[in-house]
Amino acid sequence: MELFVGVITGLIILVFLVTVHELGHAIVARRNGVVVEEFGVGLPPRVWAKKLKSGLLFSVNWLPLGGFVKLQGEHDSAKKKGDYGAVTFFKKTKILLAGVAVNWLVAVLLLSVLALSGLPKVIPDQVSIPGDTTTISKPVEIVSITKNNPADRAGLKVGDGIVRFANQEVPTVDSLLKVIKSSKGKTVAVVYVRDRSERKTTVDLNNVRTGEVFGAGLGQREMIKATWSAPVLGIATATQYTWVTLQGVGNLIGSLTNGLVSQLSPDASVRKQAADELQTISDGVAGPIGIIGTIFPAAQHAGLTQLIFLTAIISLSLAVMNILPIPALDGGRWFVMALFRLFKKNLSQKREEKIQMIGFTVLIGLVVLVTIADVAKLF
Repeated sequence: MELFVGVITGLIILVFLVTVHELGHAIVARRNGVVVEEFGVGLPPRVWAKKLKSGLLFSVNWLPLGGFVKLQGEHDSAKKKGDYGAVTFFKKTKILLAGVAVNWLVAVLLLSVLALSGLPKVIPDQVSIPGDTTTISKPVEIVSITKNNPADRAGLKVGDGIVRFANQEVPTVDSLLKVIKSSKGKTVAVVYVRDRSERKTTVDLNNVRTGEVFGAGLGQREMIKATWSAPVLGIATATQYTWVTLQGVGNLIGSLTNGLVSQLSPDASVRKQAADELQTISDGVAGPIGIIGTIFPAAQHAGLTQLIFLTAIISLSLAVMNILPIPALDGGRWFVMALFRLFKKNLSQKREEKIQMIGFTVLIGLVVLVTIADVAKLF
């Protein structure tokens, strides 16, 4: 049942974020004189559709993987009244980047809301507003459990917050580790928090070997809390995460390029090092299966704060990825359009479709390769 709830929650998050992205395109297109022919929730085949008074066809589709918007005359060379191609370069830019803007603003809104109750601190130098923000440390939390080990036998679960261990306060991971080390060979009392209520159990540390914890991975979350500056903190945090994400993408591309070039080296040690780097990159990249495997369990076990934060981060990632100059994505379509305009070349429908199809094919190819890697990781 929990897995089912996690899957449904994860799908709702994905559909919501992609739908508002497409809604951004649709609203800005209509405001700039472009006819929106269809707005769909989910991907075809179609389940249900209704023609609205405005002439827009609203549809609900079977595949719960996002949504889409269909504009009249979507190619750049279309010239009829109401065509996307007939509006100015500036208006096309606004339409193409509207989805990115909406996803970014959704992230800002969610991060601003979290700043009022407690915004998770996930990077060391995460922005704060002097004079208004405070950092709150949550109890030491169990982030993983090894079966048939002391923590598992004591009934502890992932997400439990350890308040006292062996009758001692343990405000940090280091303090808990010290108490565990000094309590080896004993059975000790543990007070922990689950579902916002304190509970008690005992942990037998008789069979714990030196250097081990007690069969549990430990972590600790810090929260940044604000009052009047919550909207400012939301914007600043979204900006910081955007930059960090772009840096990550840049580092990934740089490492991948360097690894592939190094594979051509005559030096065997260089090729071996490059192969190791490429393997590391492969391990760190996730495709649809890897992403679903991350989102659904996270949605399954997350509280409201974690769920909102997860939604904000996914929304921000969608914004960043869509603005990259990759054909078939929003940023890629704008880049191709701008490039042809810069060199004063005619971007015909056939040429545009060919470029976008090549980009889409490469993109799908990468998705397939990474998905294969995801499946391999499962086994």
